[in-house]
Amino acid sequence: MSELTEQLDEILSTAVTGSVVRTVGMTASVADFPVPLGAVVEIQRHNGEPVPAEVVGFQDSLTLIYPMRAMTGVRPGDPVRLCKTTSRIPVGEGLLGRVVNSEGQVTDGYGQPVAEQKVPRDRQPPAPVDRPRIDTALGTGIRAIDGMLTCGRGQRMGIFAGSGVGKSVTLGMMAKNTSADVNVIALIGERGREVNEFLERDLGPRGRARSVVVVATSDEPALARVQAAFTATALAEYFRDQGKDVLLLMDSLTRFAMAQREIGLAAGEPPTTRGYPPSVFALLPKLVERAGRSRNGSITGFYSVLVEGDDSNEPIADTVRGLLDGHTWLSRSIASRGHYPAIDILESISRLMPEITSPEHRQAAAAVRECMATYRDNEDLISIGAYRAGTNPKIDIAIAMRDEIDQFLRQQTDDASSFESAQQALLMLGQRLLTVNQQAMGQQAMGNAASRVGAAPAGVPA
Repeated sequence: MSELTEQLDEILSTAVTGSVVRTVGMTASVADFPVPLGAVVEIQRHNGEPVPAEVVGFQDSLTLIYPMRAMTGVRPGDPVRLCKTTSRIPVGEGLLGRVVNSEGQVTDGYGQPVAEQKVPRDRQPPAPVDRPRIDTALGTGIRAIDGMLTCGRGQRMGIFAGSGVGKSVTLGMMAKNTSADVNVIALIGERGREVNEFLERDLGPRGRARSVVVVATSDEPALARVQAAFTATALAEYFRDQGKDVLLLMDSLTRFAMAQREIGLAAGEPPTTRGYPPSVFALLPKLVERAGRSRNGSITGFYSVLVEGDDSNEPIADTVRGLLDGHTWLSRSIASRGHYPAIDILESISRLMPEITSPEHRQAAAAVRECMATYRDNEDLISIGAYRAGTNPKIDIAIAMRDEIDQFLRQQTDDASSFESAQQALLMLGQRLLTVNQQAMGQQAMGNAASRVGAAPAGVPA
């Protein structure tokens, strides 16, 4: 029925036409063109192929369209034809292992697979009362996340970092080693050369075999970059509806917001915070709320956020942090020490970790956090040699356990880790902390007893 409806829509829409009046920047104004917002149209050039575009707004009696390609050769009076009022993308199991563009068309040069069906790119998020509680952990393949920032099936997490700190490598490790059934990976606004690097180096044959990669590079129009994020989400929804647990990796949500900023400003929206128009902050929740758990399957979303100048409070980072179910902060200072993945555990949190882990797991993670916080609070004293061993048992434990904790948190890119192995390693580390703590307390008690004996009053036997 959906295919018949789409064909009928395309047939009936061919009679709706308008004409180009003017172009301003990347938008074109079309007269006598009463079509709905979001409709797909074509500019018929006198020389060359038609230019696909999308309706992004209205101004007085004119319809504003944003092209998907360069408008070279477009001139006033060129006809504009309505193609379809809604966007639908092809989906199916044949897309696994393939690379697609923002329209869902395969671009890896191996031919188009047979599409099982077409689904709308834009869908409403599930109703809040239809969302089951998240009660099962999802293994990401990264020991630090599985142990200290445990993520549930259907949870949405942010990966916040500056440029060059290891976001892409971290996402590639997840795609290769996760316990999810299917990966949907969206590369939004990436450099063109980095696409093959990610596919071959970070993802690898094992990760790619169960992944669909949606690509919209930085040179593509802003509309393509925005659509790529929604296309990836629609693909993830299709696999979720098939009963699968899907891992949705989007790199990056910041470039998605920047692309929408271009479109909004071109359509005449007023700039607000740091030049971002209101549509950006309205579109972000509509995108991320579509991920989550349903009664059939789940979409676990990891959205990378490129923070400007390593400022965690810049507008997009601050907005996204309030929308998601936790955040993982990648630290430049930790990466500069050669520690990868460069996750700053003390600045990161998983809001659902208490719901999906055992009391022993949470107790061990809390003990490790406390030990790391103690070392960081006293790091300056320790590094300059001003701290004297034995002064504070907690600091002594933090110094003694620092290397073991670092060893747990470090992980090579080719080092596969399951959730069970990460949990077991964390419990062993927690037990080791307990043992060292008991030894330190015992030594302190002996030292206190010795000091009391040595300080006995004169004439009293020691």
